[in-house]
Amino acid sequence: MQEAPIYDRLVAELGDIPTEVRREAERTLRDLDRIIRPGGPQGPVVRPYTPGTLPATR
Repeated sequence: MQEAPIYDRLVAELGDIPTEVRREAERTLRDLDRIIRPGGPQGPVVRPYTPGTLPATR
């Protein structure tokens, strides 16, 4: 595989964004699994959206 110096430079300057996003997605999936799994601990109550329940914005 050919070197990608621009990618290496971006990672050095900005961090490895794809890896950070992947870790956050995996953490979110674990949290959701813990909340949604039948028989698991009770998570927050999620109420479905009902039109007209949000305050009007101008």
